[in-house]
Amino acid sequence: MLQLNPQTLKKLRRFRHIKRGYYSFLILAGLMVLLAFGELIINSRALLVSYEGELYFPTYTAFHPGTDFGLDYDYEVNYRELKEAFAEDGSGNWVLMPLIPYNAFENHAPGGIFTPLAPDASQQHYLGTDTTSRDILARLFYGTRIALIFSIGFMLSVYLIGIAIGCSMGYFGGVFDLLFQRLIEIWSNVPFLYMVIIIFSVIPAAFSVPTRIGILLMVMVLFSWTGMTYYMRTETYKEKARDYVAAARVIGASNSRIIFRHILPNILSTLVTFMPFTIVGAISAITALDFLGFGLPPPTPSLGELLKQGTANLRTAPWIVTSAFGTLVALLTLVTFVGEAVRESFDPKTYSIYR
Repeated sequence: MLQLNPQTLKKLRRFRHIKRGYYSFLILAGLMVLLAFGELIINSRALLVSYEGELYFPTYTAFHPGTDFGLDYDYEVNYRELKEAFAEDGSGNWVLMPLIPYNAFENHAPGGIFTPLAPDASQQHYLGTDTTSRDILARLFYGTRIALIFSIGFMLSVYLIGIAIGCSMGYFGGVFDLLFQRLIEIWSNVPFLYMVIIIFSVIPAAFSVPTRIGILLMVMVLFSWTGMTYYMRTETYKEKARDYVAAARVIGASNSRIIFRHILPNILSTLVTFMPFTIVGAISAITALDFLGFGLPPPTPSLGELLKQGTANLRTAPWIVTSAFGTLVALLTLVTFVGEAVRESFDPKTYSIYR
């Protein structure tokens, strides 16, 4: 069982006492749980179908053709229409749909023309539809999930590279440190946006959406790890001169043990403090790239893509930009509040008394 030291427990208690950050953390944790089971809330597939005395669970299974439920077509069932058909024939069959019976890619145009529709509770488009008649709430929901997963993957990758290189530079020093400093300075001057444009202009369109998202994540990480490296180098250089590191060397501890078992735990507060702000930066970056058309490949749900649609149709469909902008502001505000609370609770200067 993981045992936390008294200092860490004290910092966690400080965090709980900062109500704005603590409640923001609880809201984000609840949102993550909600997003993890999003298909049970927003989905065009039924949660449960009862047909001829047999139960079907289409949400997390392979698609069912219409012939499975007595219909005359072999492509995937439209479960909203199936629910209406069962209700009309009075056969005792029934369909249980999610709260929002649309997916993020489905074009639903009752009039047959793909056009933005204002919020309509009778159609269960609670935030309206976008320019191609896709449900905005569904696209916001899954776009937020993709943004959070992408940003967490970005943070872990940046931390992995930054900690490995930064700790090595600070611990070994000398020629190794000087060489990597010069390389980092050169690499930091390469323009990020131009490289993204060049790379995505040569990526074959035949690549799958997950592959293109992975390439985008890799490109963003390659141009973002340098900042964390400097922080890790400085902290490691400072901790290397302390007595506990000298004691570890005397007893024969290896370099890897000194770095990972002694130095790294003592600079943990720096890592934890930057985590929320790294996530905020990643969400802002991916949203900006999507807005410019160089981010997540279409038709992936995206906050930036909805913002782009909304600004282009500001007068005719103001609900698009209002929904996307409100979601982005709320998400970034919650993460920022958590980051400020973490920084304050882990800052020793705030709770230190000098005599």
